[in-house]
Amino acid sequence: MSNSESTPLLSNADPEAVYSRFSPARKVLIVSFVSCSSLLPMFASGSFIPSIQQIAADLETTGQVVSYAVGLSMFGTALSSFFFATYSSFYGRRPMFLAGLPLLCAGSVGVATASTVPQLMIFRLVQALGTSGGGAVGAGVISDIYKVTERGTALGVFSSVNILFAAALMGNILAPLIGGWGAKYASWRIVQLGLFVTGLVIFGAVYFLMPETAHPGTRGVDKLLSRDRNGDGEDSERRRIPIVWLNPFGCLWLLRSPNVLFVMMSGGLALLADYAILVPIAYTLGARYNITNEAVLGALFIPKGLGNMIGAPLAGRLSDHILVRRREEHGTFMPEDRLRACAPGGLFLVPLSMLFCGLTVHFVPGPVGLALALVFFFTNGLGVVAMQGPASAYLIDILRSRSAEVMAVTVGTRALLLSLPVSGLVPAVIHFGVLPTYIGVAVLAWIGYGMIWATLKYGGTMREWADVGFEESAMR
Repeated sequence: MSNSESTPLLSNADPEAVYSRFSPARKVLIVSFVSCSSLLPMFASGSFIPSIQQIAADLETTGQVVSYAVGLSMFGTALSSFFFATYSSFYGRRPMFLAGLPLLCAGSVGVATASTVPQLMIFRLVQALGTSGGGAVGAGVISDIYKVTERGTALGVFSSVNILFAAALMGNILAPLIGGWGAKYASWRIVQLGLFVTGLVIFGAVYFLMPETAHPGTRGVDKLLSRDRNGDGEDSERRRIPIVWLNPFGCLWLLRSPNVLFVMMSGGLALLADYAILVPIAYTLGARYNITNEAVLGALFIPKGLGNMIGAPLAGRLSDHILVRRREEHGTFMPEDRLRACAPGGLFLVPLSMLFCGLTVHFVPGPVGLALALVFFFTNGLGVVAMQGPASAYLIDILRSRSAEVMAVTVGTRALLLSLPVSGLVPAVIHFGVLPTYIGVAVLAWIGYGMIWATLKYGGTMREWADVGFEESAMR
């Protein structure tokens, strides 16, 4: 580590040839496959939420009980994030997608055929175990193929736009809309079977068309085979790929770094605002404005999805622009400069949208109140991704060689910490009301941005407190 906070972690001298292995068109294709895989978790959760009341009626239970499945699936996502990210560093990115998608397919069939609440919970967990590769490992793929001044934009696209056979659409728009319409006009079980079919299609596309993106010679298996070459010089890659047992929770040691810890916690508090709007929607907008149709409830997610789709690429481009401008003005930049792009979302859009949405639902009745609430859904969608996108790119900048693991530890730990409060959102709205619940979430969002501000201001010093393998190489 540098002994001076003013010494940039990243410089601009290293070669960038490793990022030229794939043509721009091939990179777009790779991002498309990865984004398709990341689309599935959105569908698994987004299509489930509008159906909660119908599922409760079908299984003869309450909406509060069924809503616990959302928190349980977050728990499963957290566990498998650690697993897939750890093994992706050893075996590569592509095998992790091929291992996770069959689990998602099996879980989707199980959810579709569940006849009891325990069966529903178990198969939701299995389904979640198969979805997480698209997040943590997908971000690692982005870091493999894009240099540092392009990652914010690429991650913004990866986070917000999911491309399938040249048709780009926002996962957070499609999932609840299709889930709600499917539940209303067919069955929530049909929606789950649709997830099974989609998972099979994406598995086939990844298997036949997606290359391995890990940098040559950097995978653990490459190093192991290189050490294990035959004495006669036979290519070690022809030997059988070894099976190794790795500690999937080993990446948790990255949380020793206050930089990683603060970014993880701030993103989690922003994401709580996301779930506070989505999970109890039947008990907030639905109850206040007399909306019981699952298809309409699903359509209410559209403004928030549009906010996600618009906000993520804009925030990514802004963070890249900040780095380029700082380099032009000062000859180099600090990696924390990217966090300046988090201010609009973390300081204003996320907390204020929660406050105003709560006030609107509490005090403004009728169509006017509903319209205003949807406007705040849109601004909240803008803010959450504008907060998270640059922060995720920052972590990849400072830990590029462990990008999948740092994304897993942030996504996984965040999901573990949020699984309990997310499960309590519906009971909180029922027992305390919309306004008090949303005020609490807004305050937590401001606390989260405070952590980003501290990292921006003192990040260099914080890196010296605990060096977990930060990049000392040149900017790429």
